[in-house]
Amino acid sequence: MYVHQLKNWPSFTWEAARVGPLLAEVRYAQGYLMGRVSDWGFNPRQEASMETIVTDVITNGKIEGEELPLAQVRSSVARKLGLPKAGLVTVGRDVDGMVEMMLDATQNYRQTLSHERLFNWHASLFPSGRSGLGKIVVGRYRDNTTDDPMQVISGSFGRPKVYFEAVPSAIIEHEMVALINYVNKDQPSDDSIIKAAIVHLWLLTIHPFDDGNGRIARAVTDMMLARADGFNQRFYSMSSAILSARKYYYRTLESSQKGGLDVTEWLLWFLKTLLTALEGSSTVMTNTFAKANFWQRHQDVRLNDRQRVILNKLWDGYAGKLTSSHYAKFTSTSQDTAARDINYLIAHGLLRKGPAGGRSTQYVLIKET
Repeated sequence: MYVHQLKNWPSFTWEAARVGPLLAEVRYAQGYLMGRVSDWGFNPRQEASMETIVTDVITNGKIEGEELPLAQVRSSVARKLGLPKAGLVTVGRDVDGMVEMMLDATQNYRQTLSHERLFNWHASLFPSGRSGLGKIVVGRYRDNTTDDPMQVISGSFGRPKVYFEAVPSAIIEHEMVALINYVNKDQPSDDSIIKAAIVHLWLLTIHPFDDGNGRIARAVTDMMLARADGFNQRFYSMSSAILSARKYYYRTLESSQKGGLDVTEWLLWFLKTLLTALEGSSTVMTNTFAKANFWQRHQDVRLNDRQRVILNKLWDGYAGKLTSSHYAKFTSTSQDTAARDINYLIAHGLLRKGPAGGRSTQYVLIKET
């Protein structure tokens, strides 16, 4: 029996004595991070938030087995936030749609959740009305008239394993009304982080759409966490922490959907993962803050799109050695143009020559003044 088939569904319970100490750790880490970034100027915060959102979009794709192009994601996020573009690249509709959903969830976290808002998110994820080669119902809840109930299946062809059976399509709207009311109505006893964890599990258990349920659940979770933070800027990525322990995520989700209404184990998983995200953001934020200061120091330097692409590649931890031939290859330009671009960056204090000379000359990013 699945949890949504139980008599008292969705009256979730948990052991406060086990959850409380970990929740306190999360609250401390959350307060420490928010206090730290509040001391930054607006531009560094904006740059740091942009990089976090880019990471969130990329890792959301990876969780679903998709490799979204980094340059497209960064360009889409930068454009929608009104920041200098990280290279003018053509952005696919699927990338733009994912970015739009994540930004609406986090930038507009105070807005109420509604059926229409969820439908818009879903439509933005599947602009062609297809998932892979198959046509799906887009911009409304699923209507599995031929294969109800919907099943989450994996395994080899001919030997499928059913992990979960979702709520029947006939009662999805009724179920979603209850979930949306829970999201929008705060009770004095509610803890916003616990609430985010419950909403994540609840939405995935209803599984209201033909596809994209995981991405939409994580977007709603990010919206709830933004409410908990009181910030519309993002400085940590829950999706990255989920990706790093993806097997544990699915295992805990499966056991929670097949167990009773006591969600203690799910809450412990969620809080541990959130704590990992908060603590892991420290290193990321240090690099992002340095990057924001770098762009701020050089804001008056006129850069072309090729130069921005290369500089961002170096900041993102490019493991190779940047030579003029590599520059020409990355930017699809000639060696002469690459040499002019590089000399300009050197002259303006953004790059310097490495110790080797001649054709093997390498160029290094100057991160500090």
